[in-house]
Amino acid sequence: MADQTKVKELIAKCLQARDMAYCPYSRFPVGAALLTADGSVVTGCNVENASYGLTLCAERTAVQRAVAEGHRRFTAIAVTCDIKDRFVGPCGACRQVLMEFGSEWAVYLTRPDGSYKETSLGELLPLAFCQAHLEKEPMAGSP
Repeated sequence: MADQTKVKELIAKCLQARDMAYCPYSRFPVGAALLTADGSVVTGCNVENASYGLTLCAERTAVQRAVAEGHRRFTAIAVTCDIKDRFVGPCGACRQVLMEFGSEWAVYLTRPDGSYKETSLGELLPLAFCQAHLEKEPMAGSP
């Protein structure tokens, strides 16, 4: 992704989304901002639950919102948390959910001060399981 204005907007929106997080148990707020192919930005934050397994991460919240709004193609995502001294990437479950929509979009790992590191989903989840693995080939000996 080359448009620095759009990158700055994406990072600003993921920082704002982090402030909306509902995380009374972990006290670990996370924000995400997803850039759609048409240039829209859809945000998400983590939403925790007393039944921990029902907690939703920011990245998955953003994807679900975007899909509910009719988006299926994405070009970038920015993710942030409160850790100041290093970049933190999406958890494994979120990486797999993001991979459902392609592997070569930009991922901006963002610190609270707005600094960021660019990578790609393909780099974060090499040898990923994806839709292509579900395409069935005829079994040996079948017509």
